[in-house]
Amino acid sequence: MDKEKEKVKQSEEETEMEFKDCEGEQEEEKVDRIEISDEIERSKVGIMRALVEREDPSAKDVDDLMIRRFLRARDLDIEKASTMFLNYISWMRTFVPKGFISESEISSQLAHDKLCMQGLDKQGRPIVVAFGGRHKPTNGNLEEFKRFVVYGLEKICARMPKGQEKFVAIGDLEGWGYSNSDIRAYVASLSILQDCYPERLAKLFIVHVPYIFMTAWKVVYPFIDSRTKKKIVFVENKKLTSTLLRDIDASQLPDIYGGKLPLVPIQDC
Repeated sequence: MDKEKEKVKQSEEETEMEFKDCEGEQEEEKVDRIEISDEIERSKVGIMRALVEREDPSAKDVDDLMIRRFLRARDLDIEKASTMFLNYISWMRTFVPKGFISESEISSQLAHDKLCMQGLDKQGRPIVVAFGGRHKPTNGNLEEFKRFVVYGLEKICARMPKGQEKFVAIGDLEGWGYSNSDIRAYVASLSILQDCYPERLAKLFIVHVPYIFMTAWKVVYPFIDSRTKKKIVFVENKKLTSTLLRDIDASQLPDIYGGKLPLVPIQDC
C-alpha cells in the first residue's frame, strides 16, 4: 500500500512539473481531449491519467470523462480510483476479449425482451426499462446473464446523446414472484454496474413492487454502495405516472406508463 501511495505522490509531482513545462503542448491537447471545467477535477484527471497509463498503456485509449467517472466514484481519491480503473481494464480484457458481446452469446437472455429502451428524460438522458418478471434463472446461466448485462450497458452507453454520461432506469417488477428471484444475478449486475460502469446510472425507479420482493431486496441491499442507494426510488402504484412525469415528459415516457412511446427491445435499438 505504501508503494502505491509513493507512486501516486511521484505521479502527482511529475505531472505538476509537466503542467508547468508544457503549457504550449496543453493548448494543442485541448483539441483532442474533452474539456472538463472544474479545475480540481481537471487536475486530478491529468494526474490519474499519467499514473494509469504508466501501469497499463492501453489506458491511453479512454477519454477524460471516463477517467473522471472513476474518480467521482471514489470521491476524487486518485489512488482508489486508479486501482478501480486498472481492475476494470483488466476485467474487460478477460471478460470481453473481442471488445463486444455478440447477440449469439446471449440468445436465451434476449429471447424474453426483458431489457428495453425508449425516449429521454427531461435532462436528455436515455431511458431503460428492465422487466424483472420476465427473468427466469433457469434460462441460461450466470455467465451468460453477466454478458447480457455488459451487452445492455454497452448498448445504452453507445446511444448516449452528446454531452450525456448517464441513463435513467425503470425496474418493473410486475408479475415478479419467487420463480423470478435470482440473488446471484442481482448481485452480479450490481457489481458490474458499480465497479465497471461507475457514475453511469442517474436514477433507478422501481415500480410495480410486490410485497414478496422485499425478501430478496433485504438480501441484495447490503451489496449496494452508498452512492447507488441515493439514486433508487421506490414508486407507489397510485403515484406511478405522476412520479415518472416529474422527470420524463409525456412525449418521451413509455406508453405502458401513460406516455406516448412504445418500448423497443434492447437488441433492436
